[in-house]
Amino acid sequence: MPLLKIILPIGLSFHTFQSLSYVIEVYRGHQKAERHFGIYSLYVMFYPQLVAGPIERPQNLLHQFYEKHDFNYDDAVTGIKKMVCGLFKKVVIADRLSLYVSAVYSNHDKHNGTSLLVATVFFAFQIYCDFSGYSDIAIGAARVMGFKLMTNFNAPFFSKNITEFWRRWHISLSTWFYDYLFNPIIFAKRSWGQYSVVFAIIVTFTVSGLWHGANWTYIIWGVLNAVGLVYEFFTKKIRKKLSKLIPRAIYQPASILLTFCYACFTWIFFRAPTLKDAAAILYKIIWVHGPLFISDKRDLILSSSLIVMLVIIEAINEYKLFNGFTLFYNQNIFIRRLSYVLTILLILMFGVFDNSQFIYFQF
Repeated sequence: MPLLKIILPIGLSFHTFQSLSYVIEVYRGHQKAERHFGIYSLYVMFYPQLVAGPIERPQNLLHQFYEKHDFNYDDAVTGIKKMVCGLFKKVVIADRLSLYVSAVYSNHDKHNGTSLLVATVFFAFQIYCDFSGYSDIAIGAARVMGFKLMTNFNAPFFSKNITEFWRRWHISLSTWFYDYLFNPIIFAKRSWGQYSVVFAIIVTFTVSGLWHGANWTYIIWGVLNAVGLVYEFFTKKIRKKLSKLIPRAIYQPASILLTFCYACFTWIFFRAPTLKDAAAILYKIIWVHGPLFISDKRDLILSSSLIVMLVIIEAINEYKLFNGFTLFYNQNIFIRRLSYVLTILLILMFGVFDNSQFIYFQF
């Protein structure tokens, strides 16, 4: 599709999405037109968001540019904590996982299904920590200056279905597509009944795939997510009955695991360079098994340990375990300050500093 290679980089970017949000909201009468060119420019090019969001709505951000922002100690501390968390996710977890993922996916023909399966799971956490890490840094940088940006990720790997997953993953973009593409399509095709929802899902996620790049792998990734959502739409009542029949202690963990597995399945197409590569990787994961590829045993153990640590921390926050026990925000000043020191030490000791850019910078 040579034409799309010209069109996509011109038309679709985070800046354009944020600008479109402003135009549409003004057109709909939900936002008063901004007459100050400097304020409008700041809304479009607010530096913490460059270039991967979160994509803000004018209702949340424009009025903040008119407010006076004196130095606030609490905002500065909260923002710096958020930035440190983002930096940790990026250089310690995401960039370390990328070492294994790149080594396996770049030479998938030389690896068996076991190594490719581990690399696929690692990639799921790599892209999550890479992108949510950027979002944390952006949100934190804005907060230091007194600006509040929207939450962009909310523990997506604890989702019990694909629908919930997309309500927790890249929330600013998901809600953008929901408000400005999904809902208008349903309204335009309301005479189709429930099939308007199916049509809207397919169009929305196909466009989402194309937004990532004019490559069939991204389109298939979008279509596969659409298939998952359509399936959930038609089986909603059945799944609700099953949830009542099966004990909650079994049903919920199984749902989370199945959702994660399906997300990893779609990530294969997202990560693979071509459809042929994706098909070969998928075939090996299903049929060709063998010993796990280990270039550096210590690095593999460290990467796995970091994933386990991340899951435990997010589980504590998600399910409010240990009475909401936290590290950076613990009421005990000793625990709080010790967590600062340990996090910085972990970044310095285990961070991968090789000028690796954020994954979403390429979209």
